[in-house]
Amino acid sequence: MAINYTKKYDAFLELNHLTEHQRIVSLRSIFDRDISDNEKFNFRTKIIRPLKKEDLFDVESLFKHLTYRTDEELDKKGKVIKKRDVFDFERSKRLHWILPHINEIIFQNIEVFSSNNRINGRDVVRTYIYNKTKEYIIILQPQKGGLDYYFITAYYLEKRLGGLNMIKQKYKNRLADVL
Repeated sequence: MAINYTKKYDAFLELNHLTEHQRIVSLRSIFDRDISDNEKFNFRTKIIRPLKKEDLFDVESLFKHLTYRTDEELDKKGKVIKKRDVFDFERSKRLHWILPHINEIIFQNIEVFSSNNRINGRDVVRTYIYNKTKEYIIILQPQKGGLDYYFITAYYLEKRLGGLNMIKQKYKNRLADVL
């Protein structure tokens, strides 16, 4: 588990041989170091925070969002229910890639842009840090005052989910300025 703590971009974390508990401990130590306990977790001078839930910053949901994927199930009445309870090796083995992208240490083949999005019936601006070579994306959302960001997610763009085409479309329709 300690070996993962020392991994650098663009190596993958070693998770396959670990038990579920060991994986969580290993990933949580990286998440705490790079994100939740990092007082300098900023992108271009703006503080990055997890989304709020009941007026509190929801660090636990952010951790789960960065290490698990959403799957859909049908309930007894045939209604689609989304659940985030399937461990995602692709997201998780890249968890330590977030900080070097946020700090803009990696700059080759990186596109940073903002785009309008329609989410839950509302227009929302989101800022994307897109690694074209590694097909990796980090999504931030400017807070209403424009001084800080909410951390939405980060993940590997899987072709089967249309991720690459979706990001290319957002880039094509990007705003003139990064917000």
